[in-house]
Amino acid sequence: MAVWKRYMIERDIPGIGEFSVTELCGAARASNQALSTIGSGIQWQHSYVANDKTFCVYLAESEDAIRRHSDLSGIPFGKITEVAQIIDPLTANN
Repeated sequence: MAVWKRYMIERDIPGIGEFSVTELCGAARASNQALSTIGSGIQWQHSYVANDKTFCVYLAESEDAIRRHSDLSGIPFGKITEVAQIIDPLTANN
């Protein structure tokens, strides 16, 4: 059984912070179609949109799955970073 890891994908997309809901919907559809084509080994959790970048959080078996998704969706990536840990306010209670 493959181990899934969490990744943060940084994408440089000029003006994305000003995209309409319709334009963002189109990007989400392209991503979902690529995920459907791949079938397994990758899951999109959510994305943060800010100015000229998106920061997308994925679960995947490997960086190669992220690259394949990018190729199929037509949505380029700038940087892929494996997330080693997650901390939040509740971490202080441990």
